[in-house]
Amino acid sequence: MGIFDGKKREKPSDEVISPQIEDQVEESVDSPEEYVVTTREIDEVTSPVDNEGYEPTQLKKYADKKPVTHTIGQTKVIAVLNQKGGVGKSTTSINLAAALGAMNKQVLLVDLDPQGNSSSGLGIDKGLVESCIYNVLLDDVPLQDVIIPDVCEGLDVAPATINLAGAEVELVSEMARENRLKDAVGQMRGKYDYIFIDCPPSLGLLTVNALVAADKLLIPIQCEFYALEGVTKLLDSMKRVKTRLNPSLEISGVLLTMYDNRTTLSKQVVDEVKSYFGRTVFNTLIPRTVKLSEAPSYGMPITEYDPRGKGAISYIELAKEVISRG
Repeated sequence: MGIFDGKKREKPSDEVISPQIEDQVEESVDSPEEYVVTTREIDEVTSPVDNEGYEPTQLKKYADKKPVTHTIGQTKVIAVLNQKGGVGKSTTSINLAAALGAMNKQVLLVDLDPQGNSSSGLGIDKGLVESCIYNVLLDDVPLQDVIIPDVCEGLDVAPATINLAGAEVELVSEMARENRLKDAVGQMRGKYDYIFIDCPPSLGLLTVNALVAADKLLIPIQCEFYALEGVTKLLDSMKRVKTRLNPSLEISGVLLTMYDNRTTLSKQVVDEVKSYFGRTVFNTLIPRTVKLSEAPSYGMPITEYDPRGKGAISYIELAKEVISRG
């Protein structure tokens, strides 16, 4: 398995080789005759598959969830959505949810993207997932039965697997197809402070389900050229859903991601987005950092992987803004 398997692993060492050690290494490489080859016996390794007593690690069930230590108020369901790919939807879903969990909130992250980046980015081994959000939408499995609790402090996940890729087609012939996720999420209201839905980069039936289920919409926009491309179509889709299926749907906020204060382009995009969306734009800017890119490969949110870095601080500030907006 490689770095893309989603499993949690140790962070790389920051140890730097000193010049003296480098010289020693070079000298040893230049003198191969000094090496002495030794042999030793190796005990036979039995494959887990051949071991009768072997049992694969089991994922925790909702029944194993830690007790909630505070009173849950009104649950807020927020869909993280932009039909354009690569804008930081999964990164924001993971790290905002984890930041809120670290602030003593109970948070559920629903992975509605067939790529399952939110699931693997939190260290969930998809090979161990028996039921996922696909089964909730198409097999009427209760959402509670697929939730993996306590992935991080205060954070539970309803994972996605590749099975979800076929849901768009299969939902077409289903009754009340736009309300499947809303009915499932409704069962968990009152058990979480926040429920985030990580949406796919499209405006298909999965996204419509998220818009119908959500109370509010969080739109990440990257600070790059064509940042607002397609946003008008997204807003049109939101208005249609609001008119016909979910009258209470509102925009929670617009989040600017991948901000680089060294470039004029990033600053121009910030000004353009703020002039277009006005006060709905969050004050917090999410910077472009290497640590934010690395964290998912170690199955950790940025608040655990690099808690003192710019990325973690930004998402903590964003979490405070989300709380203040209610």
